[in-house]
Amino acid sequence: MVKGMANLKPNNGQRYRRLWGRAKGKPLSVYQSGLVETNLPALCIDVKNPLAGLKSYDNIHMEVGFGGGEHILHRAAEAPDTAFVGVEPFLNGIAKTLAGIDRSGLTNIRLHHGDVWHFLANLPDASLDHIDILYPDPWPKPRHYKRRLIQEDLIGEFFRVLKQGKELNFASDIPSYVDWAFVRIFRHGGFTWNAQSCADWQTQYAGWPGTRYEAKAYREGRTPHYFRFVRELG
Repeated sequence: MVKGMANLKPNNGQRYRRLWGRAKGKPLSVYQSGLVETNLPALCIDVKNPLAGLKSYDNIHMEVGFGGGEHILHRAAEAPDTAFVGVEPFLNGIAKTLAGIDRSGLTNIRLHHGDVWHFLANLPDASLDHIDILYPDPWPKPRHYKRRLIQEDLIGEFFRVLKQGKELNFASDIPSYVDWAFVRIFRHGGFTWNAQSCADWQTQYAGWPGTRYEAKAYREGRTPHYFRFVRELG
């Protein structure tokens, strides 16, 4: 694994922790390289003005770590009046999603190739209508838990940028990560989990297209879980 972006220093002067993950995997195809070179610049978020070009949409959704793009591409096709912002540090995931956009002709996806903190640093309060974190890297060894995406500081930022009454969705097939995430989300105190029965976290999200990470979980005998947290007043 390659270290992620260095610590960021947003406008309020607070230094954020480093995020970890791969920056690049196997070599890109000629087609993918061409898309990164020619198409990505037009779809990139301006982190200094992250809502530029998005305010005309009815809603703005963010997916952090979208992998191969299966979910964000499906959702964007489902809801053309919603803007979808995908944040992904892994170049191969960016390239696969660019290919999907190119094939489908979707115009309502914007991408940030980098650390989610870069996107969040200048994002106004209560500006997002939905956040997805789907099968994040579990970093299963206890000595690596500090590398997990879900930490108290990031939950605080999600609370800040998410509109009241809107959802933060988190899916995982790793029990230790589920426990880890629940402790940190509940410790924050700004989100409500409205589950009434086991079916609430065993049932896939409405319109769920499936992802390669979910398929891998099933192949390896693990059970995916799907959680919906509602952002309360604060």
